[in-house]
Amino acid sequence: MKKRKVEITKTMTIEKVINLDENVIPILLGFGLHCLGCPMSRAESLEEACMVHGIDVDELVSKLNEYFAG
Repeated sequence: MKKRKVEITKTMTIEKVINLDENVIPILLGFGLHCLGCPMSRAESLEEACMVHGIDVDELVSKLNEYFAG
């Protein structure tokens, strides 16, 4: 399956990123974003979610962009 060429930014919502490709869920979980099932969390931007969980948003965005570039 060919991935869509997109650029992920820290202002994108979790829901938007997941809707682009559900296969990013393991990446998000791997960074400690375990609240993906909560409807409220999906409305958060990557930056907001990372701030709450003490995650480096730039590292997460980089990993997501690597995934979509691959």
